[in-house]
Amino acid sequence: MGYCSRNCFLDSHFIWVGCPLYFKKPKLSFFLFSLTLVIDSLLILLTAIDLKAGTPASISHGIAAIYIGVSIAYGKTMISWADEQFQLWFLKTGDKKVRLTGSAKGKHEIKMLIRHVVAFLIGTGLLSIMALYIGSQSDTSSLFQVMKVWGIVLTIDAIISISYVIFPSQK
Repeated sequence: MGYCSRNCFLDSHFIWVGCPLYFKKPKLSFFLFSLTLVIDSLLILLTAIDLKAGTPASISHGIAAIYIGVSIAYGKTMISWADEQFQLWFLKTGDKKVRLTGSAKGKHEIKMLIRHVVAFLIGTGLLSIMALYIGSQSDTSSLFQVMKVWGIVLTIDAIISISYVIFPSQK
C-alpha cells in the first residue's frame, strides 16, 4: 500500500482529503482518516435513532448496515485498490497488475469470499441489533428483506468463488 493511500481517505476510504504527496499535511490526513470509525459508528447510531423515533424502516436504513460491514471487511483492500488506480490513472506511475490465473486466482477469490462473509456477518448483526432496538414500534420487514437479498448475493458470490477453485482459469 502506498504512502498516499494510508493518509488520504475519510469516511470508509472513499472521500479524498488531500494526499500528502501534494499538500504536505500527513498529520491532518492521518487525523481525518482515523475519524473513519467515529463516522461509521455515528452513521449506524443515527440510523437506529431515526428508526426508534418512528421513521418507517426502509432499504436505505439497511444499506447503512451494509456500508459499515463492507467498510470494515474490505477497508484495507479498498484503500490499496484505490491507491493503485490513482497512481495508474492520474500520476501515470506504477505497473498494471498481472491478471491472476489458475490456483492463484482461486486462492484470491476465496480470500475475497471470506471478506464478503465477514461483511455479511457484521452487516446482518447490525441489522438484527437495529431490529431488536426498534422493537415492535415499527415495521422492520424491510431490514430483513435487505438481509435476504444480501444472503442471495453472498450465495452467488460463493458459487462463483468456489468455481474458480474447482475449475481454475487457464488464461
